[in-house]
Amino acid sequence: MRLLVFFDLPVVSKEDRRIYQRFRKFLIADGYDMLQFSVYSRIVNGEDGVDKHLKRLGKNIPGKGSVRFLQITERQYAAMKLLVGQRTIKEKKVGTSQLLIF
Repeated sequence: MRLLVFFDLPVVSKEDRRIYQRFRKFLIADGYDMLQFSVYSRIVNGEDGVDKHLKRLGKNIPGKGSVRFLQITERQYAAMKLLVGQRTIKEKKVGTSQLLIF
């Protein structure tokens, strides 16, 4: 299962940029990988993992802007089409067909 987090946060003031960076660093520290700007992805193990990470997101959510969360299966994620650009090095190294053991 994959979690996708999409966010659009204000970066007008110095404080806004600090909040943006704090949220971005939280996502990275929590195991999310950047798919593209303001879109992060993470692998989780079942519904319990989804609930756990949704609670963590809720505790670290910024007060302003927009943050969205989408839960999809590995099969749906693997079916994603890249229309322009290239896969990142990390996407090439870690394919969706690899076994995930917890």
